[in-house]
Amino acid sequence: MKTLTLKKILPLALVVIAALAAILIWQGTSGAGAPAPGTSSTAPAATVLPVTKNPITATGTAPGLTISKAKAEDNTDPQTNAAVPDRLQFTLSNSTAAPLGGLEVYYTMKDAGTGQMESYYQKLDGLTLAPDTSATVYFDNGTGPGHYPENKYSLYRTSTNEVKISVEAAAPGLAPATATATKAKGTGEKID
Repeated sequence: MKTLTLKKILPLALVVIAALAAILIWQGTSGAGAPAPGTSSTAPAATVLPVTKNPITATGTAPGLTISKAKAEDNTDPQTNAAVPDRLQFTLSNSTAAPLGGLEVYYTMKDAGTGQMESYYQKLDGLTLAPDTSATVYFDNGTGPGHYPENKYSLYRTSTNEVKISVEAAAPGLAPATATATKAKGTGEKID
């Protein structure tokens, strides 16, 4: 029977410690423990990947949720009217007598030149629309209320062709609302 000596155990222990340290470092940089998509935070935005189908299952028919001012370029801050960097943004309005929570958005981008399409889904965590109020939401990887993550490698950011964006927003019990926005030919979204 072989006995383990300190000389044999020490190298093995160092390998195990190094492996554990590497795992902890990897988890810290891979987003483990990062906030869920759509939450406001000062941490880096969560990775946003395309989805293959629309997960919204809204069956409501009552009116009350609308989308207006959908833009994908020449954007402005709704409070100050100052120019801001291009991003997908739109205003959601609640015309009902009750607060609206559980909001979710599905949007599809279509490259007018190639026909390529990609779609994204986002729960609007942290957003509740009080009765008869509106709120603008931004897909810009920003922080703070109304800012949600975006894929910086999406068609919107990488295509030099015109990109049309179709948006669907939903809230429990209400008919979904829709809107469209267009990015013209070219890239290099910036403050206009």
